[in-house]
Amino acid sequence: MAFVKISEQPSLYNDLEKKSVHELLTDINREDHKVADAVEKAIPQIEKLVTGIVERMKKGGRLFYMGAGTSGRLGVLDASEIPPTFGMDPGWIIGLIAGGDHALRNAVENAEDDTVQGWKDLKAFNVNEKDTIVGIAASGTTPYVIGALRDARAHGCLTASISSNPDSPAGEVAEIAIEMVVGPEYVTGSSRMKSGTGQKLICNMISTSVMIQMGRVKGNKMVNMQLSNAKLVDRGTRMVIDELGLEYEEAKRLLLLHGSVKKAVDAYNEGK
Repeated sequence: MAFVKISEQPSLYNDLEKKSVHELLTDINREDHKVADAVEKAIPQIEKLVTGIVERMKKGGRLFYMGAGTSGRLGVLDASEIPPTFGMDPGWIIGLIAGGDHALRNAVENAEDDTVQGWKDLKAFNVNEKDTIVGIAASGTTPYVIGALRDARAHGCLTASISSNPDSPAGEVAEIAIEMVVGPEYVTGSSRMKSGTGQKLICNMISTSVMIQMGRVKGNKMVNMQLSNAKLVDRGTRMVIDELGLEYEEAKRLLLLHGSVKKAVDAYNEGK
């Protein structure tokens, strides 16, 4: 049976240029409501992936996101938010995009069509069987992603794909196929819309769950966040106050001395 790209099917709406702004926004919002439901159906596969990542990360393994265009940018975005949010070294979760960092802001012609570059990009990081490779491709047909997943799996890495089409080529080569079928895009084929939203949701779920499992959250608080601005210092200070019952200035002093909420609380408790 021929592979059908649901993500490339004609929009359910027509004559978009004739619609009012209110109609456009209402229609787009109506379509966006479908995304969370599509992601929910993929939770069993996401759970399997997160469990596998944590098992490997506890042994020193890393998580790599790989994609082209919007998919690649979303992977890089999620990876870039891990150090400030959870205080993890940037080497733990890494985002790779076809065409390199230049492609984050610019279209790089034919970069996604290279079937061998993805594996070359991974080899630069000396990937091994402890690592996990997640290929993100709305269509599930991106050669850059498929080639990387195929080679990574052959070398013992845990592999997963995130796509908007069932039974995609990317899903076939990955060990875990995460398929969130959001249906045709509002603007036909514009996978930066519902597909991109779904990808962002799934990346959030993966990285946040992994970081919680890795002990980077206590209760519901980011106790390892980087203190990179006044807002985060104030937030951290209030976390220390909640934990230790100190006055604000003493809690802030302790926080800045030790560099994180967790370290400040641990140091205080050890000194009692």
